[in-house]
Amino acid sequence: MTPKKSIVDPISRRNFLAISAAVPAVVVAQSLGSGASTASAQSTTLSTDSMAQPATDAKKYSVGLELYSVRTELSHDLPKTLTAVSKMGYEAVEFYAPYASWSFPQAKDIKSLMDDLGLRCYSTHNNGVATFTPGDAMAKAIELNQILGSRLLVLASAPSAKGVDSWKELCGKLTTAADLLKAHGLTAGFHNHQTEWAPLDGTMRTMDVIAANTPPEFVLQLDVGTCVAAGADPVAWIKANPGRIKTIHLKDWAPGDNAQEKGYRVLFGEGVCPWKEIIAAEESVGGVEHYLIEQEGSRYPELESVQRCLENWKKLRAA
Repeated sequence: MTPKKSIVDPISRRNFLAISAAVPAVVVAQSLGSGASTASAQSTTLSTDSMAQPATDAKKYSVGLELYSVRTELSHDLPKTLTAVSKMGYEAVEFYAPYASWSFPQAKDIKSLMDDLGLRCYSTHNNGVATFTPGDAMAKAIELNQILGSRLLVLASAPSAKGVDSWKELCGKLTTAADLLKAHGLTAGFHNHQTEWAPLDGTMRTMDVIAANTPPEFVLQLDVGTCVAAGADPVAWIKANPGRIKTIHLKDWAPGDNAQEKGYRVLFGEGVCPWKEIIAAEESVGGVEHYLIEQEGSRYPELESVQRCLENWKKLRAA
């Protein structure tokens, strides 16, 4: 997702939480101050679903939806939106930042709904480093992800780091977080934006620093649209980081502005991203485990946009 559009907008966040709270509770409310000890103690009774294993057949790669794509619909009616997404044919969803404010009973209700709909959640987007720093926020995130069945916590919005040393310091925190999450059956990752493809010292880009200073199991979630918009080569990046691009955002891009319905407003398959080459690289060396469609906005309403994107994805896979 591009940094120009905050995914923690106060209005959308408030609406999202209000609707989430309206989901009928099926379990007794738990204290949100349980901390790491509660998260650890309950981990054995929570979902043991793991991230999808690499497939050997294209038909076995699941395609999900980053729910930021339908953020307005989601804030109005979460259950109805998940139901609509499932009926379209999406197999998984990725929740974004507002999920962090759910209570554990709310998360359990949502997981129950997803089970009924046949939806999976393999990963979540998390804003800021609090989720990746030992403390209450991290303990809660661990338990929420275990409830949802997610096994990957992605840093979706990094602080404003300046220079190689600042980014290396952040990488140290993320590496520590990855080690701590491992004990809970979880892993950590980073989602790129357009700015992370710019050189920091004239040679090394931010993404190069992140890749070089995090462990091999640390996931480099590739946002294709922002990569291409920045003038970077997504295929070369995938090949340079074998096995680390386990999840990828299928967001397209085309030269032009919003008034022309260009930029990130083109639907999947309408832009200039070299999708066939990207998919070939992902499935041969990238280590992809599942795909996620993301749409920031288009000439169509949100639900129609993501349905059209999914149809274009299926056409591409069938070609």
